[in-house]
Amino acid sequence: MSERAVRPARPADRSGPPAPEATGRTRLLAAVAALVTVGAGLGLRAVATGDVAKYGGDALYTLLILTLVVLLAPRSTPARAAGIALAVSWAVELLQLTGLPAGLSARSTAARLVLGSTFNAPDLFWYAVGACAGWLALRAVARRREAG
Repeated sequence: MSERAVRPARPADRSGPPAPEATGRTRLLAAVAALVTVGAGLGLRAVATGDVAKYGGDALYTLLILTLVVLLAPRSTPARAAGIALAVSWAVELLQLTGLPAGLSARSTAARLVLGSTFNAPDLFWYAVGACAGWLALRAVARRREAG
């Protein structure tokens, strides 16, 4: 299967760069998706506890990073956006082995939300789940655009 980019629509004659309004549309959709993802994470924490809240939050964390990648680079392929999101998530988790995030998290709620505090190996799997879900969603969007 070929990897299709989440590229903005091209002019009707298919020549030239993507239309600027299409790139803007992609960014707007990514921004909305980021807000929905944050809302889903907060909602999950409000209604669920234990592993469901923790690991669901891990997957949503990576999904949020993926939406931010698309916001910053709307022409990224689904695989590239998902790979970057997964790499960032894993890097943050592995950084927790140093103790630096724990120190920052003790002083800042924002740092705790972004960096966490304690390494947990199963988180690595759930980040991959979030990246795969985002990749599938981006591929679906790309296919819909190509068909439309």
